[in-house]
Amino acid sequence: MSELSGTLGYRSCVGVMLVNAAGKVFVGKRIDSRETMGTEDMWWQMPQGGVDAGEDLEAAAFRELAEETGVPPVNATIIARTKEPVRYDLPEELIGKLWKGKYRGQEQVWFLMRFSGDDSDVDLNAHDPAEFDEWQWVDAQQLPDLIVPFKKYVYRTVLEEFRALI
Repeated sequence: MSELSGTLGYRSCVGVMLVNAAGKVFVGKRIDSRETMGTEDMWWQMPQGGVDAGEDLEAAAFRELAEETGVPPVNATIIARTKEPVRYDLPEELIGKLWKGKYRGQEQVWFLMRFSGDDSDVDLNAHDPAEFDEWQWVDAQQLPDLIVPFKKYVYRTVLEEFRALI
C-alpha cells in the first residue's frame, strides 16, 4: 500500500442489481473503460455511483439507476439491500487518478431491484454524459466474470447475498 492510499478514505456509493421478470441482470458497458482502467479490455457493470452529501441511500440508488439506464422509479421496485456495505480498494496505479484523488476505493450499499418496464424503457442517453454505450441482460452467475478484476469480490458478495431473491 502506498503512503497516499493509506491516508485516503472510501467514497460513499450505492449500486443497483436490476433484475427483469426472467431473472436476468442488467449490465452496461462503460464508455470510459479504456481511459479509466488503462486497459483495452471492455468491462460490463451494474449501475452504481456516489451518494451526494445528505442524500438518502434509496434516493441515491433510484437517481443512479435513472441517470445510468433511463429507467424511472416507477419501473423499479426495491426487493432488498445488502446487510452491510461492501468495500473495495482501487489498484495502486489508479489511486489519485479517479474521483479527483480523494478516495482509495468505494464503500457501496447495494440494492436489488425488480424491473417492471419494457426494454424500450432503457435509455442510456438519459443523462449527459452517458456512462454506458451498450447494455444487456445476463445470467446473474456471469457477473463476476464481466466486471473489472478489482471489483470481482464486490460482485461475488452481492450475488451471494441476493441469489435467493433473484
